[in-house]
Amino acid sequence: MNVWLAIALTAAGCYLVKLLGLLVPADTLERPLVRRLSSLVPVALLAALTAQQTFSAQGALVLDARAAGLGAAALALVLRAPFLVVVGAAVLVTAGVRALGG
Repeated sequence: MNVWLAIALTAAGCYLVKLLGLLVPADTLERPLVRRLSSLVPVALLAALTAQQTFSAQGALVLDARAAGLGAAALALVLRAPFLVVVGAAVLVTAGVRALGG
């Protein structure tokens, strides 16, 4: 029963957030600061999610094979590699470190 209650509350919350977004005046959304922040928020959220998933396990800070894979992906990005190469580098380095016992 608790799962269905959580699903219902989440659905209602999503609907209310969408409704609040529609009630915001259009001139507020056209301000330069709001436009700049709205373009940066998804990047910040993705970076935070990546950091949380890479450097934590069961609530503790860890450095393991995932960090090595993220480092390899970052290096590939700096070298302007195509997206599939970036992903492939991260996968190969992560798998290699895990295979070596890390």
